[in-house]
Amino acid sequence: MIFNLVKKNKIDGTELLKEISNSKKIQRYFYFVIGILIMAIAFNLFMKEAHIMSGVSGLSLITEQVFGLDPSLVILIANIILVIASFVFLGKEKTTNTIMGSILYPVFVKLTETIPNYIDFTGTETIVLVLSGAVLSGFGTGLIFKNNFTSGGTDILKQILTTYFKMPYSKTNIYSEGIIIVLGAIIFGWTSFLYSIITIFISGYISDRVILGISEYKTMQIITNKEEQIKDFILETLHHGVTIIDAEGGYTKKARKVLISAIPTREYFVATEAIKKIDPESFVIAIDTYEITGKK
Repeated sequence: MIFNLVKKNKIDGTELLKEISNSKKIQRYFYFVIGILIMAIAFNLFMKEAHIMSGVSGLSLITEQVFGLDPSLVILIANIILVIASFVFLGKEKTTNTIMGSILYPVFVKLTETIPNYIDFTGTETIVLVLSGAVLSGFGTGLIFKNNFTSGGTDILKQILTTYFKMPYSKTNIYSEGIIIVLGAIIFGWTSFLYSIITIFISGYISDRVILGISEYKTMQIITNKEEQIKDFILETLHHGVTIIDAEGGYTKKARKVLISAIPTREYFVATEAIKKIDPESFVIAIDTYEITGKK
């Protein structure tokens, strides 16, 4: 049990991570494999047809067009090189959960390459293929990340750049994905560039939704001079809990009260409008909340 890892008020972080990693192992591996399979199907069914440039998969489409190389072989070779680089620069611990995805993804790409022979999208608008591929790819990626795995590829390169060159994630994205997208535009035209940008944004959004879920609550932090009235409204009208904490203005140094309450998203509009009516001068911060645990 996790509680056994707490000794003398000190948590053994390494053991805690191991226990989390080992929990629901069969379920995690199942969803991981399903995620890899979905990504491979999205690649063969939609991404290849629309010439979508994304990571190592995009690079494989370029090498197929220019040199006639098998995309699955290019992905496998690139992933092996990146896994070795991960061992060298990031260490064994950070590389372990990358190995399986780096090998399985190109294998599944090869196994599913004949799917377009059975599912014919001839005559389908390219934008439909792009959107379908983005959603499917994002869903698969989300399943992989949610279960603490990766599919390898440029994710490894991004981690190396972040670790050794202290680059923010946004910049590593530009260097890794951006270069491949521009190369794709040169080979396949600027339509490929635009569709690739759309795909990256949509697949990223879908992936986040799979990992985090749909936000069912908004956590509201309310700074007001009428804390009693607002507290009573939330407790007695909306029937939700409220926590009151003492705070101090950073500039004014005045003591203030801050109300914190988790409000269901469907009641968010009513809550904000009521707060404005009670105290038009109130300061409200609303944060998407994906999970609430514990007792009120």
